[in-house]
Amino acid sequence: MTNPAFDVALFGEAMLLLVADRPGPIENATAFHKRTAGAETNVAIGLARLGLKVGWASRLGADSMGRSLLATMQGEGIDCSHVISDATQRTGLQFKGRVTDGSDPPMEYHRKGSAASHMSPADVDEAWLCSARHLHATGVFAAISDTSLQAAIKSMEVMRAAGRTISFDPNLRPTLWASTDVMRRAINDLAARADWVLPGMEEGLLLTGEKTPEGVAHFYRQRGAKLVVVKLGAEGAYYDGDAAGTGRVEGFPVKQVVDTVGAGDGFAVGVISALLEGKTVPEAVRRAAWIGARAVQVLGDTEGLPTRAQLNEARL
Repeated sequence: MTNPAFDVALFGEAMLLLVADRPGPIENATAFHKRTAGAETNVAIGLARLGLKVGWASRLGADSMGRSLLATMQGEGIDCSHVISDATQRTGLQFKGRVTDGSDPPMEYHRKGSAASHMSPADVDEAWLCSARHLHATGVFAAISDTSLQAAIKSMEVMRAAGRTISFDPNLRPTLWASTDVMRRAINDLAARADWVLPGMEEGLLLTGEKTPEGVAHFYRQRGAKLVVVKLGAEGAYYDGDAAGTGRVEGFPVKQVVDTVGAGDGFAVGVISALLEGKTVPEAVRRAAWIGARAVQVLGDTEGLPTRAQLNEARL
């Protein structure tokens, strides 16, 4: 394919994120800071900040929250021509508590029946999708409804048939699935359709039963993945790939963990951007670990995502 319209295409739900102004129970907060939330949108923003051409497909309500999210994504330079504003549906909303000790913050989701959950295979524009070099998918979009799962499957099938590359982050949300078994089957089916699989170690244990990063990587490699990168938090990551062989990349030291939400999305930004630029797997994983470390040091999901100038300054 010559002169692709996009480097990366993504399908996914965006939610308006309200972050509490003080630590403690969310109900004790008296003010909130408005942010964006969504695994796929985090990755889209991160890739766009690095100068990649990104297209995002979704549905939003024709409400103030939807307008805010759309303006934010467009402001990041992301193509939103396939984002539908649906006056009959509402935009998802998320509340996040503030923590000071690096623990997981309390979360409260109001996304059931959201506009994005009504997406279906009919929302997959094959010509638009195939104008991208790469598709990034996550387990979150697949989890929000039965029809979104089918849309996720179709998008991966279309890109596989077109010979494009596909990355997949399990990004588990157990409460969105009917059961752990249903989640495990669906996520592993999606992973088997991808070229690059990016599980965390805890996710890998739940999904595969394997207790080591080597075992988790082998599980997905046996099912067709050309590259598996297992995220190990502060310890860095383990990789296993066709051309790269196996290896580990150390994590980057962090002075203070502020909020771990979005670190995995930042990690995906690093892997995808570097591999699409022709970097080696160890170089890509090192970039990913650096971006993930930046992400845990800020309050919101996207504030830690670097610009290309910041990436160049870090020589990554």
